[in-house]
Amino acid sequence: MNLTEKMAQDNASTVTQFILLGFSDLPKLQGFLFGMFSIVYLIILIGNSFIIVITRLDHALQKPMYFFLANFSSLEICYVSVTLPRILFNIGTQNRRISKLACATQTCFFLMLGATECFLLAVMSYDRYVAICNPLQYPMVMNPIKCTQLAAGSWLGGIPVQIGQTCQIFSLHFCNSNQINHFFCDLPPILKLACGDTFINEMSVYLVAILFAAVPFMLILASYSKIIATILRLPTATGRAKAFSTCSSHLLVVFLFFGSATITYLRPKSTHSPGTDKLLSLFYTIVTPMFNPLIYSLRNKDVIAALRKLLLKK
Repeated sequence: MNLTEKMAQDNASTVTQFILLGFSDLPKLQGFLFGMFSIVYLIILIGNSFIIVITRLDHALQKPMYFFLANFSSLEICYVSVTLPRILFNIGTQNRRISKLACATQTCFFLMLGATECFLLAVMSYDRYVAICNPLQYPMVMNPIKCTQLAAGSWLGGIPVQIGQTCQIFSLHFCNSNQINHFFCDLPPILKLACGDTFINEMSVYLVAILFAAVPFMLILASYSKIIATILRLPTATGRAKAFSTCSSHLLVVFLFFGSATITYLRPKSTHSPGTDKLLSLFYTIVTPMFNPLIYSLRNKDVIAALRKLLLKK
């Protein structure tokens, strides 16, 4: 090892903190961004909490579909709470420093909850598949024990792999810079800062993305291909419309989340640009969780009926 390489390695090993550049390239919009993200965070917290509460209080919503929806809303609150408070702190204080440990922790929780979202969306599509394609077997197949097992598997399934991947990425040497051109600690911008050849690490990211994103997405597509085929065979237009309405909300969320996340994690490192990465990340970290309560409540007659009952009681 020559002197230059030794110095580079020594410098790399001294990196104990990163700087999240975030939206620092928009100095005149810091106040507006702080206000906007604060409002969005409140909307996400209130909207998803409303779904959780109403599915608990109304007996008509004590069904597997709404059990998974309550889990999904709980997940969305956790998911945005990993990134949005840090964004607000960075903008509000203009202190963009984050320790290596805090950055690794944020990345780990973000990846674990992202995996949970992929699995939970697949479970919700399976629930709709059984309800529409095998309605007579639905109460037996989707019994409370099975629902609890599927929900627990979704929450816990990605933890070991994502912890391992986070440890692998953050054990690298960082010598290119300590400035992360993103608004949170995500894998693509962190890998850009690593020294040397990161081909193996990139391949591991792709493999995990395929396992936790592409496979659930293919299962969702398979479920909905059978669902649509079954719906088209229904004898009445009213029955077809009702069946489509219960599935369209879930499909919309699926394409919003998987579309932006897949483009981010399955693109080669050389094609990543900070602006595009930030825009795509906003979709699956903030925009989708914000619209989920609106999508599921405004397009769901059972939820609207439960809300009316609750308001009339008040």
